[in-house]
Amino acid sequence: MNIYVGNLSYDATDQTIKQAFESFGEVTSARVIKDKYTGQSRGFGFVEMSVQSQAQTAIKSLNGMELLGKPISVNEARARADQGRTGGQGGRMDYSGRRNRY
Repeated sequence: MNIYVGNLSYDATDQTIKQAFESFGEVTSARVIKDKYTGQSRGFGFVEMSVQSQAQTAIKSLNGMELLGKPISVNEARARADQGRTGGQGGRMDYSGRRNRY
């Protein structure tokens, strides 16, 4: 089960959130999401646990608990919505709506 962990302290690391969840069962992976330009934490992350019942217990127990001085938000992660990207050819459109080769 994939678990969303929000409202993380900017000091939180992958290891920090892994340790918080390990007391509830086996943690397959733990990752704090970072800004790709600055490398700073974006304040949320994901934890993956292999046993669903252990993951549910972790969610119920850790939601609202303090981690590094901030109350964290813990929920089952939802699948990402389609971002609406299209795989079309590049190029500029002219005013008539046709593609311009240049």
